[in-house]
Amino acid sequence: MSLEESLSRVVLRHEELASRLATEAGGGDEFVAMSREYSELSPIVEAIGELNAAQREAVELGEMASGEDDPEMRQMAQAERDELMARLPELEHKVKLLLIPKDDADRRNAILEIRAGTGGDEAALFAGDLLRMYQRYAEGKGWRVELLSLSENDIGGVKEAQAVISGRDVFSRLKFESGVHRVQRVPVTESGGRIHTSAATVAVLPEAEEVDIKIDAKDLRIDTFRASGAGGQHVNKTDSAVRITHLPSGIVVSQQDEKSQHKNRARAMKILMARLYDEERRVLDEERAESRKSQVGSGDRSERVRTYNFPQGRMTDHRINLTLYKLEDIITGDALDEVIGPLISEDQASRLAELD
Repeated sequence: MSLEESLSRVVLRHEELASRLATEAGGGDEFVAMSREYSELSPIVEAIGELNAAQREAVELGEMASGEDDPEMRQMAQAERDELMARLPELEHKVKLLLIPKDDADRRNAILEIRAGTGGDEAALFAGDLLRMYQRYAEGKGWRVELLSLSENDIGGVKEAQAVISGRDVFSRLKFESGVHRVQRVPVTESGGRIHTSAATVAVLPEAEEVDIKIDAKDLRIDTFRASGAGGQHVNKTDSAVRITHLPSGIVVSQQDEKSQHKNRARAMKILMARLYDEERRVLDEERAESRKSQVGSGDRSERVRTYNFPQGRMTDHRINLTLYKLEDIITGDALDEVIGPLISEDQASRLAELD
């Protein structure tokens, strides 16, 4: 389908939705879905109108420049046309960006999971640094962070953490953070001053809604046990901790941070639904495997995505060969947008190439 055909279809669909919304009673799910689609198409239609108007004006100025008897008017028309023609590629690019198929999950909240990898205590300390980085980044965006679970080691490092980050378009900003993050630095536990390499794994999942995933109760095995703290000592005398196993997929989720079994179960179900929804999205992505080759990363948690080199103050994102020498600002979350922005732009460029 040509670009012109795509634009025509968008405009016609927008007009159809406007007509139906004006005549149908509101309140139902279908009306809400139409309203959302209409709102999403409106910026595209506006950009298409701007592009079409500029194209018409360029034709009119071209006719004036070639047919005007007054040399001064011809020159003025030609200059305006040249200026307008220089703007047309920018307007067309804007329309194409808006035409890129939206990821339905982009507008959602995100489940953030961080786990210490290879490197022992230093890996746990680094995992803690990453957790704080995302917490500060979220704070700067006005997002809300709710810590679901936190497992620490004896020196304050994070063995594993899970959190819900809520706000506007959270998943669209954080979805490329999934993968293995590697750190190179002299550990505080190292007396010889040698640089060590450690790693932590980050997973960012779109928060699932009840309409996304239907879970049959018979597919779940729910075990309860006593929550335990560092070293294995019991922190309470009731079976408040919950372990949920989804039998068809084999996914296991445990929660024990709350004293209430009910709250732990609710949190475990939230994470289970997110993982099942993520797996469903992965299956759909694999069906579009050819297009995925051009996208930024695969989202695979075993993929090494980034290296933080403290001695050199350097951060490198290996997927787009981006290197920034402002590690301290990145690890505090202040400059994380300077990494996330190029990742989003690269993904948009690859998707644009598919439209051409």
